[in-house]
Amino acid sequence: MANTQALRRRIRSVKSTEQITKAMKMVAAARLRRAQTRILEARPYATSLENVLRSVAARVGGRRHPLLEVREERRATLVVITSDRGLCGSFNANVLREATRWLASGRWEQVDLVLVGRKGVDFFKHRGVTPLAAPADLLANPSPASAFALGEMLANRYAKGETDAVYVLSNRFRSVIQQAVVLARLLPIEREQLAGATPVGYLCEPAPAVLLDQLLPRYVEVEVLRALLSSVAAEHGARMTAMGAATKNAAEMIEKLTLTYNRVRQAAITKELIEIVSGAQALAEG
Repeated sequence: MANTQALRRRIRSVKSTEQITKAMKMVAAARLRRAQTRILEARPYATSLENVLRSVAARVGGRRHPLLEVREERRATLVVITSDRGLCGSFNANVLREATRWLASGRWEQVDLVLVGRKGVDFFKHRGVTPLAAPADLLANPSPASAFALGEMLANRYAKGETDAVYVLSNRFRSVIQQAVVLARLLPIEREQLAGATPVGYLCEPAPAVLLDQLLPRYVEVEVLRALLSSVAAEHGARMTAMGAATKNAAEMIEKLTLTYNRVRQAAITKELIEIVSGAQALAEG
């Protein structure tokens, strides 16, 4: 009977785990819907900013700006976006693997890390790497203010010549079951991104050149916000998928354990019946 008791305890334990993973999947699904809504809400502003920026750039022609200046890449800044929490499958491992490979490439004389997410901070801390910055509380509820502060810091570093390029490494949301690790260059801003617009004949106040100087930093800040929102959505999608798989595995394990328990219990009952019958026969013969 000790064996059946152990099996019952195991079944109860797995059922408890199944309830937890099922609840976490539901929470992740709700948060994913909110994250998707925020991405959709931010899209019109980002699209309008890009359109205005292209229109203004078309009017000022080849105007020089520190954020458009292309330099030889000797010093780079890498923004690595992970998550604050785990239980999201290979979400963090994929990004950190790519970051490690990127750092080991030897392409740059100096690489400064900006780490967003506790998982990334812990990963590099254990390897003795001190980041340039590790802004906290950006992922719980990414706000324009916090994202813009990070974007402003990156833009200022590039404008002052403290770095020759800024890259963002993160998971981009594709669908609930698909997240892609993307390495995107944030700075310098490519002039091709500002091309393709026809100058519009409306008046600008302030002057187009001044307006361009004001809009380029805003563009950097919006791109940072979009990367954060996409990463958060990808995290919830990965966690939803991981917890769904864990719930399915728990259900299969419960089924197997229950079958084993029934077999053991049936064998024990059969053994007891045989002993009773054998005892009765022995008494009858005696």
